[in-house]
Amino acid sequence: MPHASIPHALPTDPWCLRETFFDPATHFLNETLFALGNGYIGLRGTPEEGYSGPAGTSLDGTYLNGFYESEPIVYPEAAFGLAKTNQFMLNVPNAKGIEVWLGDERFDPLQGTLDRYERVLDFRTGVLRRSLEWTSPSGKRLGLVTRRVVSLADKHLFALDVELTALNFSGQVRVVSSIDGAVRNQEAGDDPRIGSAVSGPALRLLSVEQGATTSSLTQRTHNSGFTLVSAIDTVAAVAGSASRQELAASHSFTFNLDVMLPQALTKYGVYFSSRDYPEAELAGFASAALTKAKADGFEALCARQAAYLADFWDRADVEIAGDDALQQGIRFNQFHLLQSVGRDGKTNIAAKGVTGEGYEGHYFWDTEIYIFPFFLYSKPEIAKQLLAYRYAGLEQARARARQMSHAKGALYPWRTIAGEECSAYFPAGTAQYHINADIAYSIKLYLDATGDLDYMASAGAEIVLETARIWIGIGNYDRAGRFCINEVTGPDEYTALVNNNYYTNAMAQMHLRFAAEIVDTLRGARAHDFERIAQAIGLDDAEPAAWRRAAGRMALPYDAALGIHEQDDSFLGKKPWDFAATPKENYPLLLNYHPLVIYRHQVCKQADVVLALLLLSDQFTQDDKKRDFDYYEAVTTHDSSLSSCIFSIIASEVGYHDKAYDYFMETARLDLDDTHGNTHYGVHTAAMAGTWMGVAYGFAGMRVTDGALRFAPTLPARWQHYQFQIHIRGALLQVRVDTSHARYTLLEGEALGLTHCGERVALTRAAPSISIARSIQEEKA
Repeated sequence: MPHASIPHALPTDPWCLRETFFDPATHFLNETLFALGNGYIGLRGTPEEGYSGPAGTSLDGTYLNGFYESEPIVYPEAAFGLAKTNQFMLNVPNAKGIEVWLGDERFDPLQGTLDRYERVLDFRTGVLRRSLEWTSPSGKRLGLVTRRVVSLADKHLFALDVELTALNFSGQVRVVSSIDGAVRNQEAGDDPRIGSAVSGPALRLLSVEQGATTSSLTQRTHNSGFTLVSAIDTVAAVAGSASRQELAASHSFTFNLDVMLPQALTKYGVYFSSRDYPEAELAGFASAALTKAKADGFEALCARQAAYLADFWDRADVEIAGDDALQQGIRFNQFHLLQSVGRDGKTNIAAKGVTGEGYEGHYFWDTEIYIFPFFLYSKPEIAKQLLAYRYAGLEQARARARQMSHAKGALYPWRTIAGEECSAYFPAGTAQYHINADIAYSIKLYLDATGDLDYMASAGAEIVLETARIWIGIGNYDRAGRFCINEVTGPDEYTALVNNNYYTNAMAQMHLRFAAEIVDTLRGARAHDFERIAQAIGLDDAEPAAWRRAAGRMALPYDAALGIHEQDDSFLGKKPWDFAATPKENYPLLLNYHPLVIYRHQVCKQADVVLALLLLSDQFTQDDKKRDFDYYEAVTTHDSSLSSCIFSIIASEVGYHDKAYDYFMETARLDLDDTHGNTHYGVHTAAMAGTWMGVAYGFAGMRVTDGALRFAPTLPARWQHYQFQIHIRGALLQVRVDTSHARYTLLEGEALGLTHCGERVALTRAAPSISIARSIQEEKA
């Protein structure tokens, strides 16, 4: 269903995002699109000088992945087991501030005249560069070039470089470099996807320290108990003077500019928190990091950034020939995913990354089902850190299971930062028990792709076994002997608290069987490790058999008359939503109708059964998939950004090539084209990863089942070719599909087997590549 969007057009360049004029109408959106990050620090694309436009048209945010404040959740009517405490990502001190003064005239794009303007975010260098010429109200013309980088090699560091040129005058120009701690989080309004409930500053000041060129703020959260040191060091060819206010500190540098002779200033900023280091050592770490950054210099930092990205693109790039707008969208999405993902095992990836405060910086199932596959096959070392994050939260998951009356096992939170459940609306939160199976699925995917039994023995098995226990605790056998899972919510959040949600039950079935298989595998190959794990979690010898029995008798709703898998026991009995009478301004439905109104109707927010068709592909025939797709497409609004990519993949598989392409394009440029009308509040990381899935799983038909790799490639009519690489079983495989052939090339590794449209292919170092002619039959497959 359609969404309102802001008119927005940026020039198309496959390797960068380019803004060629300054437009206040799209400024808020562009703050998100031009954001920089490194998985820890996130800087929105607000200019260094700030933005003087009307209130509500800018959000000058700086975020640290995993650094949060907590607050009690207040319920008008409380109940046992409801989430008690919320955690929300903080807007931390703004350390990128640079003011430029020409006498008493402050540089401001909204004052005076912009004679030339360009801003470029380069996906290959990781540098945000702005170049402009500005005429002040009194007629002085200034040239300004700024470069900004957030280090991918050092998670605590960012830097910016400023070059000033007097174009028609000689005289003094004053530059003020500041760090501002008087920042606030965005307050939530009527849209539950935006902001937090906090009001007022979330950080209290402990101290301000200043040196000749350095300033630092030490602050502490009120409730979560974290201390943060934010520090800057500014390097200039002239001496500066320091000043401070209660929550801010700055240094002022006065340059004597000669016409057409540029002068430069460089600024380094760091953030260190007690989530990572002992509080007493934070100031020392910050000082040492600034000293090293200054010694290395800005150009060396940029060189390291380019080298990191060169390696990333060498392995992760998805190349499309024939559609520059799409190519730009794919690379933009991959670049932002890399900028947003935590890589330290203590942080994850939020729904908005580190580009905005939407969903309060919480982590969801988005990671395991949408984002994890991209990193698993493109940068597996990051994927393993995402799994490490879940293992780090296992104790909290066990505690949550006890709160939910499960005597044993672990129940992961629906939304969280530090491991505790933060969802205050349980029908669309805690009730989504499928989170357990989603995490188990990612572990199974990791094992299939890597064969890493060491990981299973050290962490993976414990997660899988503990979470599998929950299905036995929540489920029961009905009078017909079916194993039923009642009062849960599946992926479709427009249908809540139902019995036997198909996706949940099918994923639970997979989970239970996988858990039993892991027991058998470890007993045979790692007996010592198995005994250690079994003793640690008190595993009963009868449990694996109980898991297999429940899986074998799982209730999987199916309507024989329609030939479709029912979303749940009650879905087909509900009144269909009247789409014809619903005006386009009433989408998304969640902002315009009470939840009960939506729950009583046959309407889907996003892929539910259709998602099961992808994740459990081998369990369905092509006819099953086609009938399910046809039925659920007609009742799905796609109000969730997670939806279109899944519909694209299944449309491609069942031969709906035009639909596959249209759904794919909505996903690929969802943020660049602001198709959901809310990108100004942050990017949609799951949809971004869904773009990669659309190419690999959709058009290339890639599936990995029990370690077996297969492809069934098709080529969209508008493309000349596409190409991508995947890491699997210690090998690096390149896949290239053009108008006549599919080519598979072993770039790294000793040997690799795969299946192309049912034909077995073996690649070795001696014969590392094979080109297979594509046929009409393959296109229809």
